[in-house]
Amino acid sequence: MKFELFVAFRYLREKRKQTMVSVISVISIIGIAAGVMALVIALAFSTGFKEDVQSKILGATPAVNLFRIDSLPLDDPDALLAETVGLPHITGAAPALLRQVVVSGKLSSQGAALKGVYPDQEAKVSDFFARVISRDAHVLDVRQQPVSEDEAPPLDSILIGKEMARSLGVAKGDTLKILNPMGTLTPFGMNISEKPVRVAEVFESGLWDIDANWAYVHIETARRVFSFPPDSALLLQFNIDNLEKAESIAETLREKAGDGFVTTTWIELNKPLFSALRLEKIALFITIGLIVFVASLNIVTSLIMMVLEKQRDIAIFSAMGATPGMTQKIFMYQGLMIGCIGAVIGDISGVAICWILDHYRIIQLEMAIYSIPYVPFHVRALDVALISVTAVLISYLATLYPSRGAAKLNPIEVLRYE
Repeated sequence: MKFELFVAFRYLREKRKQTMVSVISVISIIGIAAGVMALVIALAFSTGFKEDVQSKILGATPAVNLFRIDSLPLDDPDALLAETVGLPHITGAAPALLRQVVVSGKLSSQGAALKGVYPDQEAKVSDFFARVISRDAHVLDVRQQPVSEDEAPPLDSILIGKEMARSLGVAKGDTLKILNPMGTLTPFGMNISEKPVRVAEVFESGLWDIDANWAYVHIETARRVFSFPPDSALLLQFNIDNLEKAESIAETLREKAGDGFVTTTWIELNKPLFSALRLEKIALFITIGLIVFVASLNIVTSLIMMVLEKQRDIAIFSAMGATPGMTQKIFMYQGLMIGCIGAVIGDISGVAICWILDHYRIIQLEMAIYSIPYVPFHVRALDVALISVTAVLISYLATLYPSRGAAKLNPIEVLRYE
């Protein structure tokens, strides 16, 4: 062990004549541990919220959408799919119809985003049917027409969210009416089309907006609701292997599709949300990091008092051949030890508290406001490392002034009166 490190360790753990120095050192460790623990919990909260919302958004919606700029249906979506599905980073594609409708139930009516999909192809672009609707893979299959004219025509199926079902007063097996507000043009004017459907399943995605405002039907059902021609689609959905490159992949898709096409990405559609979460994470790091800064002031006080107490030892070290640099390192190491001990205690405490809060879902939320049922805490090793390095760096900066003061002591003046 180096001489400076050995002496610093001895000074840190010895029983001193001035009890106040020991108390301040302990307070410094507690302060840094508290600051590090608070930072770990705060960043775990911010990261957990972001990752949970992001996973649920991408679980219910594709990463990239391609559609005509005039919002007219695609006459031959399969041909366009064949041209684009082989592009780099694209791992899956599927056609879909998506438009606003009015759904009417027992208690009330409300607007909804009606999405017509092929359930088997939708699994290529999102895990909605695998994660949310897992009981019946054919829940949206189009009903076969009756054999005889006496039989009533079967109702097509629809999937609605839990919040929408509660608002409309319906449950699985009940009947809803889908109203197309665009209507169809007839010789007698605009006729609003109406189609009854059966609630095949009530899903819960974990996001309040989707559970309250989205409904799913088979794409054939959606074509009949909107009077679209067979085999048509309004948009093509794509899954990609790198979510951060969504915008560049979308640009490649637009170039491949040609003029008249536009794209939307999961980043564009949720930019305000994720920008706010990123800003919140930075603000939390700065504001709560001030706790570590305040704790480091105790390190300055502790080391100044230590230098005053150990003036005789410093003079003897100098007389025995210790250089000013060695004397400075003794007190720098002591301050760094305080910072490292506090950082380790804070890291362990913060990670443990985050695990308890996340595992037992202690902090519950109102889904209508926050979109998720509880506060998730996801600890990232990179965040913990950044917090620890920051705490140790602040502790190091706090040692500069007192350690330089110790190095400048004149041993002759100190020993003159001994």
